[in-house]
Amino acid sequence: MHRLKLLAGNANPELAAEISKELGVPLCKMTVGRFSDGEVRVKIDESIRGSDAFVVQPTSAPVNENLMELLVILDALKRASAVRATVVMPYYGYARQDKKVKPREPVTAKLVADLLQVAGANRVLTMDLHADQIQAFFDLPVDHLYGGPIIARHLLDIGMADSDLVVVSPDVGGVARARKFAELLNAPIAIIAKRRPEPNKAEVMEIIGDVAGKRAIMIDDMIDTGGSIAQGAEALKKRGASQVYACCTHPVLSNDAILRLREAPIEAFVVTNTIRIPPERRMPNMTVLSVAPLLASAIRRIHEDRSVSQLFAEYA
Repeated sequence: MHRLKLLAGNANPELAAEISKELGVPLCKMTVGRFSDGEVRVKIDESIRGSDAFVVQPTSAPVNENLMELLVILDALKRASAVRATVVMPYYGYARQDKKVKPREPVTAKLVADLLQVAGANRVLTMDLHADQIQAFFDLPVDHLYGGPIIARHLLDIGMADSDLVVVSPDVGGVARARKFAELLNAPIAIIAKRRPEPNKAEVMEIIGDVAGKRAIMIDDMIDTGGSIAQGAEALKKRGASQVYACCTHPVLSNDAILRLREAPIEAFVVTNTIRIPPERRMPNMTVLSVAPLLASAIRRIHEDRSVSQLFAEYA
């Protein structure tokens, strides 16, 4: 069997180190820096020839820097004769630009898929894509894992299994995700209907479902500016929810998100570490769960040519 090699860019070194520990495989020695003019400089400092390489690099902020790092690493692997290069991208940047909504708009999620393939990717391992159809943008295998079961297990472990729970989708597009999450908690669902007058801005229109007297758990794939979650929490409290919790897989937390969320009537936040959260962007009521065990299991299964789909049952 070809040797398993684990590499990491600068996007989330802590997660890469956790995956390395779970696998019992050291991170490959590699220099990832910048030339004086800002160009990405990569040098793999050990032989990679004939190896099965996995590159851990979410394309979170700074998105363009981390994406370019990933592309350059893939090119280095290809030219160093790696047998296979698998992109381990827990967070897929540009995923929200997955279709043309208005004339003369790009489909940037497809562009990113094309760039990864041209750079030398042979396989992609990702989590909670903003839109499932992004998998079809690739002409190579895509393993799509989910963070919901990890979050649901944590909530059950801390006693969130009472009959007064309701799972809330912060928008109509997230209903399928909320329904699956509700099944794990054996809870009903509610839906927040909203409109977006422009990107990164949302207005709550109506809440569909009974939330009065219940502990509401909002679940989403990501929290970006925090506007939708904050407004949703306020609307839920006005409708009589006793407590509001917010959960997501990808804590993007851009711009004034932390300030906005601190002021929102939210009891606690539960997120995962697909994106690195620096200390200054953490909150006292935030719990960060690790996806390293899940990703490490998937990497091991891919390397050993075993089924990855079994992980869905194991992590349910």
